[in-house]
Amino acid sequence: MLETLMNLVQQQSGQAVINNPAIPNSQNDSVMQTIASSIMGGLGQQAQGGGLGNLLGMVVNGGGNVQNSPVTQGVQQHVEQNLMEKLGISPQVAMSVATAVVPMVLSKLMHKASDPNDSSVDGNTILGAATGNQGIDWMGAASSAMADGKLDMNDLMRVVGQQGGGGGLGSMLGGLFGGR
Repeated sequence: MLETLMNLVQQQSGQAVINNPAIPNSQNDSVMQTIASSIMGGLGQQAQGGGLGNLLGMVVNGGGNVQNSPVTQGVQQHVEQNLMEKLGISPQVAMSVATAVVPMVLSKLMHKASDPNDSSVDGNTILGAATGNQGIDWMGAASSAMADGKLDMNDLMRVVGQQGGGGGLGSMLGGLFGGR
C-alpha cells in the first residue's frame, strides 16, 4: 500500500512540491517520501485516537467526504509537523504543501479502494494498515453494520464483537469510548 500511496503523492505534488520555489529541488524526493509516510502515520493516529468511525466512513464513501473529514484535518497536521521536524521546512510552506497534497491524495486513495476495477489497494488494506489489524474483514463488517444506512459507534462495537476483536483492537476501541 505504501507504494500506491507514494505514487499518488508523486502524482499530486507538482505545484505544491516540485514547482515550489521554497523547496529546493534536491529535497523534492525527501519531501514526497515524508508526505507518504506521514499520511500513513496520520491515518494510524486517527484510527487509534478516536477517528476510526470517520476513517471507515471515508473508505466506505470512496473518498466523497474527504475535504470535510476530521481525519483529513488530523492527517494534514501530522504531515505538516513531520515536514517541519524532519526536513526543517517552514510552518507556512509545510501548511501549504499539506493543504494542497493531503486531501487530493486521500481522495484518490479512497476512490481507488472503492473501485472494483483497481486492485492496487482496497478498504481492508487501508483500515488494516491504519489500525494494525490486518486480519479483519473491515469492508464486510462495515457493509453489515451500515444496514440501517448509517455508521455509528454502536455499529462499530457490534462489528468488533462479531470479528472477535479482542486484544489490540478491543483495547483500541475501548479507548475510543472512554475505556482508556
